[in-house]
Amino acid sequence: MTGDTLNRAMALLAFVILTGFVGILIAYVPRWDLAIMAMIMLVLAGWDFFHTATGRKSDHH
Repeated sequence: MTGDTLNRAMALLAFVILTGFVGILIAYVPRWDLAIMAMIMLVLAGWDFFHTATGRKSDHH
């Protein structure tokens, strides 16, 4: 695997593990406010993963 492909695979693995952890957290702590914040966090993490993995991230710093 090339370095770029390995980075994408590791990022995908991290996102899957994060999703699993949040799913378990929501299942065992059934609070609606926690579920809303967890969903917002997963959407932001997914958006960041998508933009980074597809090369659309632009650092203008």
